[in-house]
Amino acid sequence: MTESRERPRPEHVRPEGVDDQTVEALGKLSEALEVIEDARGSLYRFHRLAGKADLAIGAAVDLLRDAGHAAIADRIETEIVGRNVIEGRWTFQIVEEYDAGYYAAAKSAEQAARDELVEGKRHLFEAEMKEDRRTHGARHHEAVPPEAP
Repeated sequence: MTESRERPRPEHVRPEGVDDQTVEALGKLSEALEVIEDARGSLYRFHRLAGKADLAIGAAVDLLRDAGHAAIADRIETEIVGRNVIEGRWTFQIVEEYDAGYYAAAKSAEQAARDELVEGKRHLFEAEMKEDRRTHGARHHEAVPPEAP
């Protein structure tokens, strides 16, 4: 194994003078951002599912109407099809507000903290954990992947 694969890349080495507590705190902030990203994914999933449901209800309305149940179809169409999921909002509006508000603020705060404290470096806590946990010098325990050809 080459020596270059035994050392983390510079972007995963803490800057001089940065203490363990700072790296741990930024690791926890990164962990929180990952949960926020996961919540965002769930919000997008909700957006897609709610839209899919609305389209399916619209198709059901058409089928009910074709089957001779116009009054029921009209009632469902009027009450449900295209209805706001919460007051004044379709799901795309919820997603947009989340993205522009909480999500953007959290991403910005995490980036600013890294920029100010560790030269913007990402995943220092995890990189150091990898160095502690891997078997140095063993195949499949390299610090970095092989260089691209």
